Amino acid sequence: MPSLGRLHLITDTRPGRDPLAVVRAALSAARAELVVQVRVEDSATDREAYDLARRVLTLCTSYGASCLVNDRLHVALAVGAAGGHVGADDLPVAAARRVLGPTGVLGATARAPGTAGEAVAAGASYLGVGPCHTTSTKTGLPDPIGPAGVRAVVDAVDAVDVPVIAIGGVTAARVPALRAAGAYGVAVVGAVSAAADPALATAELIEALTC
Repeated sequence: MPSLGRLHLITDTRPGRDPLAVVRAALSAARAELVVQVRVEDSATDREAYDLARRVLTLCTSYGASCLVNDRLHVALAVGAAGGHVGADDLPVAAARRVLGPTGVLGATARAPGTAGEAVAAGASYLGVGPCHTTSTKTGLPDPIGPAGVRAVVDAVDAVDVPVIAIGGVTAARVPALRAAGAYGVAVVGAVSAAADPALATAELIEALTC
């Protein structure tokens, strides 16, 4: 299994959010156990994505944490991030692997055992599986798959030992069930970015993941 933090924080760049402040707070609590996935709105320019990713990477480096860039793999390469993540409507996993090269961390979104197996065969380093629960941070998603759906994907890729990261409506209270279903870790947006105390929310998620 590749070295990978169990808690993935996806940047929240919606209006009124301060992604850098949230990343700083989360890093202070999780340190190297955190993976920060830089995700920007579709309307953001490549320059805006680059500037945010560069600043996030600087913060992550000071804590020994990993930084990935969602969707825009050219930005990941430009800033020197550890890798990237592709969704169902982004580059195919095999093409993304060619872009990142053989050693870059490559996450791929999967919602079913079949697509999960295909993503692993094409070169995914880990799988982002969900949505596990209803979420308001991203629109147009299919129905939640719940812990049972996570378990189905875990069972499908168990032989190759690829980490499964559960995503979608994840809270600290929901982590135990997802871990029991076989999830290696979880990815969050609102659970940290919308919290009154992002550092405390991060600490609670880390505790739930490690107990």
